Amino acid sequence: MTTDNPFFAASDLPYQLPPFDRIETGHYLPAFERGMAEQRAEVEAIASLPEPPTFDNTLVALERSGRVLQRVSAAFFNVTSSDTSPELQEIESRVVPLLSAHGDAIMLDRRLFERIEQLYAQRDALALDAEPAWLLERYHTEFVRAGARLSEQEHVRLRELNSELAALATEFGNKVRDGMKAAAVVVEDAADLAGLSADAIAAAEVAARDRGLAGGYALNLILPTAQPALASLHNREVRERLHTASVGRGSGGSAAGGDHDTTGLVLRIVRLRAERARLLGFEHHAAYNIADNTARSVDAVQEMLAKLAPAAVANARIEAEDLQEAIGDAFTLQPWDWAYYTEQIRRDRYAIDEAELRPYFELERVLRDGVFHAAGRLYGIRFQERPDLPAYHGDARVFEVFDRDGGPLGLFIGDFFTRPSKRGGAWANALVPQSRLFGTAPVVVNNLNINRAPEGEPTLLTLDEVRTLFHEFGHALHTLFSQVHFPKFAGTRVPRDFVEYPSQVNEVWMLWPEVLANYATHHRTGEALPQPVVERLQAAEQFNKGFATTEYLAATLLDLAWHTLTVEEAEAVTDVLAFEAAALERAGVAVPFVPPRYRTAYFAHIFSGAAYSAGYYSYIWSEVLDADTVDWLTEQGGLRRELGDAFRDGLLAKGGSADSMEVYRAFRGRDPLIEPLLKRRGLISVP
Repeated sequence: MTTDNPFFAASDLPYQLPPFDRIETGHYLPAFERGMAEQRAEVEAIASLPEPPTFDNTLVALERSGRVLQRVSAAFFNVTSSDTSPELQEIESRVVPLLSAHGDAIMLDRRLFERIEQLYAQRDALALDAEPAWLLERYHTEFVRAGARLSEQEHVRLRELNSELAALATEFGNKVRDGMKAAAVVVEDAADLAGLSADAIAAAEVAARDRGLAGGYALNLILPTAQPALASLHNREVRERLHTASVGRGSGGSAAGGDHDTTGLVLRIVRLRAERARLLGFEHHAAYNIADNTARSVDAVQEMLAKLAPAAVANARIEAEDLQEAIGDAFTLQPWDWAYYTEQIRRDRYAIDEAELRPYFELERVLRDGVFHAAGRLYGIRFQERPDLPAYHGDARVFEVFDRDGGPLGLFIGDFFTRPSKRGGAWANALVPQSRLFGTAPVVVNNLNINRAPEGEPTLLTLDEVRTLFHEFGHALHTLFSQVHFPKFAGTRVPRDFVEYPSQVNEVWMLWPEVLANYATHHRTGEALPQPVVERLQAAEQFNKGFATTEYLAATLLDLAWHTLTVEEAEAVTDVLAFEAAALERAGVAVPFVPPRYRTAYFAHIFSGAAYSAGYYSYIWSEVLDADTVDWLTEQGGLRRELGDAFRDGLLAKGGSADSMEVYRAFRGRDPLIEPLLKRRGLISVP
């Protein structure tokens, strides 16, 4: 397996697309081992150079190191997220701690840090151009934050912490994925699914067969608390079962408990993160993480959230009163009733029925005539499907992207359907980062979890799924438009609380008149979505915003509650559910009928990796920039090439090659204003 390992040399496919048709499970571990060994040797050569450090012999050399490791990591972690297996999970469990130790060996190498520190001390005299100067700034910051200045004894403990945290994060992610699968709600009689569309019932029948059931129907869960079927199911008992299965995941007290209980992992992760933060000189994990984001401090984040939470909760309570009025005296509103009666009110108030909308949102039309069309209009790019190029799964489709001048730009891979081997949610991955240093063009993947229609039937999307498709493609555009020299800065390699900004901007086009008219046609009749419906959709944009904002803020504040614990406070917590309840109450977002978007036990964003830990606030922080930018786009006429070029060249192309807020100020001409966000979410009255 090792002599012809596809990862040992750059792929000969267009854009260096990984040769998935030749990659076997047995190739991954040898490639990781060789990739780490090669990079260790490369770093050793840099650190032991007798010559004084220069930008080229130290920083550029570091950027050039680890090519095999980069190739195998990008392919492997995409596949383990998108199409895992017991064999891949076993490899992941072995590799993740090794990668953590490998990273520590580089970041805690004193000789290497001394070379970087010398360059940093001479930075003014070096007279570097902007991107090289920022590379030096970032390397120095990252080495310091990684613990390069700690003592040898502290390095030993830091390595132990990092290794265990890496393993725990993998275990948490696997338990959440398996628990989500186990918690699917199975019903025997199709009558119990009354209210669901015919294609949704057919998809539930397919899901049951996929689970090996001879009959019946399975309602698969998605990662967030709110399950789409709750908006349509007439049977209140089934709604309650579905909601209970969702919120009970991972807590030990549900059908998905037991082997999938994550609460012990949560406590261990929180304690180790708090200890590591103290070791690195910070009060708690949130202070450590946020210091290197655009927010800079926990206080800044909490100040913004304090402006939003009271009004959001007040709006949610008003919405709840409307729902109770619709219910009458029959029973008291419960969380599993919210989406169902919200849809009734939406139909009554705006004459909008989600089930009646879906026939106008056929996946292929939305993709080609919506998402791709908007990108073509705004940026001048076009797409051509390449079935001749291999993907990692039969569902994944490869598209070549051509630039505004007609030349090649990169590859886009769309993997849209849910399956048991895929983790929940939606995300983007770069398989190949753009870089002038290596002459590479970007290859980017979008993953969603849409239920597949039965064979021969069209896949129809909900309004939220349409929004997700546009959102994730915003990440793809950020990756595709990258024009940086160093791979460290490619595409979405920006601060966590900036990365969602371009993707959220891209959502605006889903309801933009010219775009909507181009894709929203009935899949059978070809009839355009009627204009009165379009107008009502736009009028309903602020509908249910109290709920949506409150469920998001509850998850955000829960994230901060866990990660603002000091070492002693973390050690004192023994009951995850009790801590969660108290934290939500303390933050003022403990609304019984509005559960958090993610509860602790399945909050994969923050516990199956470090990227969003103490960083789930990023979505609303980025939305300040997004809403401010959308106001500018609207004022300037919207879907115009001049605006697309300005946004692309002034912001998207920069990646992480400069301070993100400085990039924003240069693009927008000023600091962002919060008022557009408050207006969008119906919170404009907030002081």
